[in-house]
Amino acid sequence: MNRRPIRSYVLRQGRTTPAQKRALEELYPNYGIAFSDEKIASPRKLVLEIGSGMGDTTVAIAKAHPEVDFVAVEVHGPGVGSLLNSIEKEKLTNLRVVRHDARDVLEHMIADDSLAAIHLFFPDPWPKKRHHKRRLVQPQFAALAARKLAPGGILHAATDWPDYAEQMSAVFSREPLLEPAPGAFTARPVTKFESRGRRLGHPVKDLLFRRRGKAPAAR
Repeated sequence: MNRRPIRSYVLRQGRTTPAQKRALEELYPNYGIAFSDEKIASPRKLVLEIGSGMGDTTVAIAKAHPEVDFVAVEVHGPGVGSLLNSIEKEKLTNLRVVRHDARDVLEHMIADDSLAAIHLFFPDPWPKKRHHKRRLVQPQFAALAARKLAPGGILHAATDWPDYAEQMSAVFSREPLLEPAPGAFTARPVTKFESRGRRLGHPVKDLLFRRRGKAPAAR
């Protein structure tokens, strides 16, 4: 009997504004990528952001790096709609969205050894101990993410929950393909989650790991 996988998210019934609804209907065909088994290809550096939320951080990073292609993965409709509207408003040509589970996207749509970076900013911490099994960062995820990074590619995670930071650090440190990184792929803008966490007195922790192996020479 096949067991249903444990998801790291719950599709909450948040309110979708008329503008977000219009974006999902009219803009997703232009700026979205339908989930499939076809690999996402780019002749340039490719960065995957897991859990883009409302998209503010995603857009800021994409604007700062027009020479890099970005793919944002998000499941919640209001966030996807908001990001689509921002892509259109800013006329970004280097940012696309996939509305699907991140683990499925990594497994089926991202080729091995292909990503310059993976960004995982403030994933759901599932703070109750009985829910820790729902946290995205587990050994299986670390192995999958590491495999998708190109040699020298950066895995950049951030959280404002100390026990999740400890778990992330332990999990990533045990993954044979990863090693601590001296720096990030790019500067991380302050997110709404980070601002809220700091107001609540939560210490924010950035974790940087690098795919082992020599990075390919620039063309």
